[in-house]
Amino acid sequence: MMYGYGYPMYFDSTYILVLIGAAFSLWASSRVNGAFNKYDKVRAQSGLTAAQAAELILHNHGIYDVEIKRISGKLTDNYVPSKKVLNLSDSTYNSTSIAAIGVAAHECGHAIQDAVEYAPLKISMAVHPVCAVGSNLGIPVLIAGMLFSFSPLVNLGIILFSLGVLLSIITLPVEYNASNRALATLADSHMLSEGELVGTKKVLRAAGLTYVAAAASMILSLLRLLIISRNSRD
Repeated sequence: MMYGYGYPMYFDSTYILVLIGAAFSLWASSRVNGAFNKYDKVRAQSGLTAAQAAELILHNHGIYDVEIKRISGKLTDNYVPSKKVLNLSDSTYNSTSIAAIGVAAHECGHAIQDAVEYAPLKISMAVHPVCAVGSNLGIPVLIAGMLFSFSPLVNLGIILFSLGVLLSIITLPVEYNASNRALATLADSHMLSEGELVGTKKVLRAAGLTYVAAAASMILSLLRLLIISRNSRD
């Protein structure tokens, strides 16, 4: 079905790009869940819980102003720079597994980035509000442009959606650096043994793939919008 400006509102051949992105994201999600579930069964020899490990890591880096909180969910862990709060999920907080400690250490990596004013994190924090709003408005604006056959509005929608793509790309170095900091800290502090670090590394590397998949999916969706826009003008 076609509307005004010539944009297909339902299925068209460019949907293959969206499907590829979705498949990649599902695969990455499966990888991280599989890795976490596997190494969540392996208890750390130290006997530390993830929350205790997080507190030790923060203190070892001279960070005492970050509050560690427990939140609901599985793998919903996050660090909120503006509030100096490190949130650990139900699946992580009291767990003594090497998977949970790895996840907690990763979030500590973000807290360390914040403390040392890691440039990519600062950039991500600065652009996040604008990029997030732009990404959310992109598709509605684009659809409005298609319905009213108004090219400038369509172009604006693509630009706004591109902000979301930019944010997903900026996020990549921040996440990988946090994982690298986590692994280095766990190794230097001997909180985990060399054998345990192998499993933790697999969990964090699998988690990193989810961010790569998210960025790839956004890029493919943007490519689809650009192709549709170009074809409509031909």
